[in-house]
Amino acid sequence: MSQGIHHTEVDGIPTLFAYATGPMRAGLVFRVGVADETLAGAGITHLVEHLALHRQGLADYHFNGATKAAFTHFHVEGAEHEIVAYLDGVCTSLLDLPMERLETEKEILRTEEASREPGQLPLWRYGAQGYGLVSYPEWGVRGLRPDDVREWAGTWFTRDNAVLWIAGERLPAGLSLKLPAGRRRPMPAVTSALPTAPAYFSDGKGGVLLDAVVTDTTAARLYAGVLERELSRSLRQEGGYSYTAASDYTSRRDGFATVTAFADALPAKQDAVLGGFVDVLAGLQVGRIAQADLEAVRGRSDATLTAPDAAVRRLPGAAEELLAHRPPRGLDELRAELWAMTPQHVHAVALEAAGTALLQAPSGHRADWAGYTAAPTTSSYAVTGTRFEAVRKDGPAMVVGGEGVSLTAGGEAVTVLYRACAALLSWPDGGRRLIGTDGLSVEVEPGEYGIDAHTMATIDAAVHPSAVVQLPPRQRQQQQRRQGGAASAGQAGGSGAVQQAQRKASARRTGGQTAMLVIFGLLAGLWSLLALSYTVFGASDPETSAGEWAGLTVFLWAVGALLAWPAVRVVRSTRRG
Repeated sequence: MSQGIHHTEVDGIPTLFAYATGPMRAGLVFRVGVADETLAGAGITHLVEHLALHRQGLADYHFNGATKAAFTHFHVEGAEHEIVAYLDGVCTSLLDLPMERLETEKEILRTEEASREPGQLPLWRYGAQGYGLVSYPEWGVRGLRPDDVREWAGTWFTRDNAVLWIAGERLPAGLSLKLPAGRRRPMPAVTSALPTAPAYFSDGKGGVLLDAVVTDTTAARLYAGVLERELSRSLRQEGGYSYTAASDYTSRRDGFATVTAFADALPAKQDAVLGGFVDVLAGLQVGRIAQADLEAVRGRSDATLTAPDAAVRRLPGAAEELLAHRPPRGLDELRAELWAMTPQHVHAVALEAAGTALLQAPSGHRADWAGYTAAPTTSSYAVTGTRFEAVRKDGPAMVVGGEGVSLTAGGEAVTVLYRACAALLSWPDGGRRLIGTDGLSVEVEPGEYGIDAHTMATIDAAVHPSAVVQLPPRQRQQQQRRQGGAASAGQAGGSGAVQQAQRKASARRTGGQTAMLVIFGLLAGLWSLLALSYTVFGASDPETSAGEWAGLTVFLWAVGALLAWPAVRVVRSTRRG
């Protein structure tokens, strides 16, 4: 066990303890997270976390919970008796969740989700499953029943799937953790939606974002730090292109980690930032790693390892390592490895990262010139079946077959097979969205393709009931935008024929609306000018009585309002769309 962290056990739960003065801190960590869910059931772990914390009420001590990709944390800081009460309360609630709060907590989760902006890189890398689910809305929450939630809690939130950590002067007296027996769960399966790497996609955001999967080593942590220094030097200090240039390192706890790097950019500087970003990566890949940068990053890392509270700060991560069957390493071992690293070790990580890199470029920008392959936004084939032409001219065609559905145009297709359908979103107005496990999706709008009710029923019946998500009535804006929450890879970018056909149909509708707006707007404006002139000057006409003036004024303004109304309708329709 690592220096400063001691291993014991409480009620059959592995426990990590580190000595610390001041308020006691503790955490209960379970090996379950978003990556263990399905897209159609997404949000169930988060819901259990919320329900388990409800009975804590408004306590004076600090406590919270967090649902991550592969782990769920309950943590607390306070006096010894408060720690005992909190941990006992969490375990008691997990055994008997307050289902009277179910619908209320669902609403709270939906409110929380409305302010969250999930990143797009996970869905492009992993697809609509496993680690990719962190990019999607919690669509499963709305339809969860009490029995579903109880079963999930009883399966995953068990003493054999948990680790406790405590930082204080001693283990708290009277600590009792009553959890059901279970089994230690393996780490989530790692999926891939990228046929080749390095890859890129274009997104509407203004900056450049990249992640790469590398072996989880000390050298990889140093690479992330060196990369941040190089990006800051090149893009902020020297070029003045970016305000923020940063990197992050996140262990996946399965022997691999994700290095993430970001640089923001104004619209006029996007080309420069993208080019400079790629240049920095290329420099590290050819071995241009300054010894001074390595020493600076190494010094910060060593200071973190040797800080007075270093053992306490490592406890949550050590608990995750233990749950992943990776015993935490000793401090002396970590420091020895840290000081043994050379620029050659960092260079090797740079080459590894280059082979797995996924780049998010600003909208309208490409990165194939730098050796990145465009991430797929279309499928390699279309299903065979009944073909439904788009009602609007130049729109893509829909093919509904026995295996799945395809959207086709110009020799390209986006296909979702029923057997690989991660979720079927269903709206009361008849609209459907099939999302494949690869992240590609197909919108099935009966009115846009003239699809009959029998065919729609066939699609519904072909998808496994566990993948169906019943959603409430949608606003017209949602119907026309058809993006709803996190965009899937099939919608998030790409310049293929399918997307172009969709854009043409949308542009034609917008063009017609604009013409109506101009025509009726001009007529209403001219008529209103006439009405205004008569209102001001007509009253002074000696040949016109007051009654005649008032009547004609009302008439003129009424006609102006009638002319303006179509323009108002167009504006409102455009805003909704």
